[in-house]
Amino acid sequence: MGLQEYVHGITFECPQQALSEKEIVVRCILEGKAYSSHEIDRLFSASKRDGKSLYYVEERILEAIAPDIIFTQDVCDVCQIDTECTAAAVAHLPKQPELISITPASLQDVFENALTIARALKRENAGIAYVDVLNEQLNDIDRLLNSAAVQTKEVLLLEWIDPIFNCGHWIPHQIERAGGIDRLSRPAGDSTVIDWSAVVAYNPEILVIAPCGFTIARTLKEMHLLTEKPEWSSLRAVQNNAVYIADFDLFTQSSAHTLTRGITLLAALFHPGVVAIPENLVRKFVRFSEKVIHN
Repeated sequence: MGLQEYVHGITFECPQQALSEKEIVVRCILEGKAYSSHEIDRLFSASKRDGKSLYYVEERILEAIAPDIIFTQDVCDVCQIDTECTAAAVAHLPKQPELISITPASLQDVFENALTIARALKRENAGIAYVDVLNEQLNDIDRLLNSAAVQTKEVLLLEWIDPIFNCGHWIPHQIERAGGIDRLSRPAGDSTVIDWSAVVAYNPEILVIAPCGFTIARTLKEMHLLTEKPEWSSLRAVQNNAVYIADFDLFTQSSAHTLTRGITLLAALFHPGVVAIPENLVRKFVRFSEKVIHN
């Protein structure tokens, strides 16, 4: 939205440009650790069971910034610090900031949240212009798919590998806008663990794997967890060479801009003769095959 001048504190997982320009306020005890998917799931499950958070706030830095507003979230207490932890961290600050929770469930919510941020910064017009541009990009995709009368593709997008998680929240809406349907997803709901037998029974035409927080390279290191399953080679997606690994930030990062880019990529993967892959998204995915080098 062009409002980065208002940002003074960020998290350790923010984009590289932000990391080079802004103070890191939110940290995680797992930073720099090379845990497997299973180990990460176990650690987070244990922390949740014990009522502890793996995230913490650099309180000295936060106090020096003395923010007027802190945007927090309650979509997922696994992925980032939540409002409860944030509130505890700011409780003793000399200046109490306004806490605004950005907690979308649907794709429409994500777009509304952009306007919420812009209004909070008294820059509503910037938010409206931002949303209008993104909506026009999505309308362009709609026009392409409608004019070609494409057939809806049966898709499965996985948010985690070990254990296997389906996709939830806004991702099913992304898939729908791209001309697909994910019959194992939970639109506007939390992603959940699903059994491999459900994947086999569904037998999707296209499989997209984008574990939360994982780059393509990181995901490729764990693809053996799927390819070693006896039914893997019989899946339609595998036989069609339609298994794709994508960077997580196109899907599990709830920015209207990044999710619009995700929809564009999905539309191009689902309907390659209709939607072209933009040059800036070429390196955001790979088509997986047994020939892909895993290291």
